[in-house]
Amino acid sequence: MLVDLHAHYPMHLIPPEEGTRARLAGWRAERLRARIVEAISRIANYQGPADGPGVTVELMRQGDVGVVLSVLYSPFDEMDLERGYSAPPDPAYFGRLLDALELVERDVREHADHARIARSGRELDGCLADGRIAFVHAVEGGFHLGPESDVRGNVAELARRGVGYITLAHLFWRGVATNAPALPFLPDWLYRVIFPQPRDEGLSAIGRAAVDAMVENRVLIDITHMSDASLADTFDLLARRDPERTVPVIATHMACRFGRLAYNLTDDTIARVAERGGVLGVIDCRHYVSDGIRRGGRRSFEQSVELICAHIDHIHDVTGSFEHAAIGSDLDGYIKPALSGIEHLGRMRDLQAALAQRYGAKRAQQVCSANALRVLRARTGSPALG
Repeated sequence: MLVDLHAHYPMHLIPPEEGTRARLAGWRAERLRARIVEAISRIANYQGPADGPGVTVELMRQGDVGVVLSVLYSPFDEMDLERGYSAPPDPAYFGRLLDALELVERDVREHADHARIARSGRELDGCLADGRIAFVHAVEGGFHLGPESDVRGNVAELARRGVGYITLAHLFWRGVATNAPALPFLPDWLYRVIFPQPRDEGLSAIGRAAVDAMVENRVLIDITHMSDASLADTFDLLARRDPERTVPVIATHMACRFGRLAYNLTDDTIARVAERGGVLGVIDCRHYVSDGIRRGGRRSFEQSVELICAHIDHIHDVTGSFEHAAIGSDLDGYIKPALSGIEHLGRMRDLQAALAQRYGAKRAQQVCSANALRVLRARTGSPALG
């Protein structure tokens, strides 16, 4: 069984036309945005069967995916063309985030024979016991939390609803946490020219408030996408709040820095995640996992496995253990092209078999599920979990 630490299940869902007339008018606008996202995804994102979504319940069943961290993300709020680049978060973002969360829950109820939302440790274990796929909500982008005055209450509400982690940084500077360049079609240097960020800032006041609230409410901190300055601020803040290192930190969709891409994590960052008992989910994106690694021959499933294993092996070499490597595909998250032979979640059964052949069943199970489950059970979006 695989635990996917980062997959964009909500990306293919379109809000239904329901509710009062005022509500319906709002949904029409959301439907238009959703259809635009759907059109872009068909061209530049989805690599599932017939070029459709790669993250569906049917494909999870096919690929033996038992737990999925279902990522809530609103691209139109992050870009927010009405407010302009680098504008601070709007309070309205949080309401739309909750709408998306509820949309996922309605959809998962339609698959009740095979999947459930897991908001607590008891619900997670119940899904594992009866063979249902456990959906755990996650949030990508601290801008969803709104202005600083709203952050504490909003994080508490997400914790109450079972959110497992929040990825504070993302694609653009929105006054929360400076980020590493993460648009594969732009070289890092060009990204920095087009999308400038404060050079002397990591976490803003909003970002620091978010970290404090996440520690308080037992929501995991995902450091993926962070700049070096944001990483330093996060670990420094945690050192003051939690000197005993009881709070895990995760990097849910990452690669090791074999080359020059700033998105990929350095050995120092990998070691600091391990020091806090965290996990690092290797991403299913060719652009990141192949950077700095030369692999000859035709692109194939076998080559993809070699690339993933290069990162698993490096995490082992840095940390001295297989207890910190995991899988975080980022499928349907605009990472096209995904690795050959692992283009959608239906292919994850093959990946699990290949890892078992390479590492043996016990270590493969650690990487595929046990490490991620350990951290989810230690700290997650509800105080009832732990």
